[in-house]
Formats: sequence, structure tokens, C-alpha cells
Amino acid sequence: DFQSHLQRCQQLSVTVLTDHQDLSNTGLRTILNSTAPQQYRIRAKLRTFKPQKLHQSIKLHCSKCNSLKEVPNADDFNLFLQESAATAPNPELHNTSWYDSVMWTTQDQKQRKIAIHFVKHDEMLQDPEDTLLMIEGGTLKEVWKLSRRFKCVIPVRSTEHDLELLDLSAPFLLQGSVKYYGCKQCSTPKTIKSLSTLAAEQRPSWEPTEIAQVLGIVPLQYVFIMKFTLVDGTGALNAYLFDY
Repeated sequence: DFQSHLQRCQQLSVTVLTDHQDLSNTGLRTILNSTAPQQYRIRAKLRTFKPQKLHQSIKLHCSKCNSLKEVPNADDFNLFLQESAATAPNPELHNTSWYDSVMWTTQDQKQRKIAIHFVKHDEMLQDPEDTLLMIEGGTLKEVWKLSRRFKCVIPVRSTEHDLELLDLSAPFLLQGSVKYYGCKQCSTPKTIKSLSTLAAEQRPSWEPTEIAQVLGIVPLQYVFIMKFTLVDGTGALNAYLFDY
């Protein structure tokens, strides 16, 4: 795997970057004293790389404000779900013209109230693999179970007048095992009612980019970032890898 490959690179005496074969090798000290942009070919040793664990290389990037943030872990998401469950679903927001609602109370000690809203198309419910639904009061386990069966799952909470997204520190959308996040700085979240315009389309695709747009969300993209320190006896150069 990639991690063991990097470790093997460290064990080798020399790492060769093979681009620009037409150029002769240039010492790192010369490169460090030069002004960018230039093209060089180097012969260097890989001294260190960061992060040490591959999963830590994955970040969330906003292409609008160019900010980077850590990918929230499951505990963070679970905490937001618990906080939203403290507000009981508002029955007045159930069974509208564009979604059908189901609500029940759990049999455990907490007796949580859970509401699921299934978005309709042409006044009909779609097959699970084509269905977008919204859930209130669910646990992390329940949300994951739904996201494996239905195409899109949006965690929401009730207000007095409409359903709304959770805090954007939580994902605004789940598709299978993928969680989609929005930029808190650049987004201007709208109420869930905005989704009714997509539901009214002839064939709603429920693409994350379209869902984000109608909800006023600037989506964050998953990026891969690593830092390599290269040495050749004349100097040390930090090289950064950044890719989608």
C-alpha cells in the first residue's frame, strides 16, 4: 500500500524524481536561492514525510475561500445528532405536497421521537435507490443504516416554520458511505423547502452539487495533502503534494 511504499522509499539511500529528463541535476541549495518559477531536476534523499498516518492526509478544502479543515470524525457527527434530537419533530411540518412523513417514538429509556420525510416525485414515492429523505432525531447508527438503503439522506431539525439543516460542522448530505460538508464561512443555508424545486423536476437526479446549490451551500471537497522533506547534502527542500 501507499504507506509501506513511502517507508520503503525512506529506507533507500536515494530517491530519484524522474521528471525533466532533459535537465541536468541541480543541487537543492541552488534551487532554494533561486526565484520561482523555474524547472529543475533533482536527485535527493527522502528524509521525512508528514503526516505519518495516511488517513490524516485527507482534508476538506473550500475552493471559494481556499480554506482547509480537518474531516470531522464520527463522534463529532454523533454529538450534533444528539443535540438536534433534543428538539422534538414539529408535526405541523409533516406530510407536505412534496414529501410524506413518518414519525415514531423509540422503545428505549430515552423515548426519542424520530421523523423521516420521504421526498415525492409526481406525488409518488420513488424506489429506495432513487429516494431522497430527511431524518430528525436519528442516531448515527440509524442515519448510516438509512444511507446504505436510500440514495440520499439529509439530517434536519424542526423550527417553528420549516425544516432546516444542522450546523454545517455536520454533513449536510450522506450518500452511501460518503459524507458531504459545506463551508461555514461561505455558505448561506436556506430552509429545506428549497429542495422542492429539485423534486419538481422531470427526473430529479439528486446530485450533491445540485442539492448544495439549492440549499445555499458552498460544498467542501476532499483533498489529499502530504509534506515531504528532501535532502541532497547541499540543503533541505520541503515538497508539498495537494490533489483532489
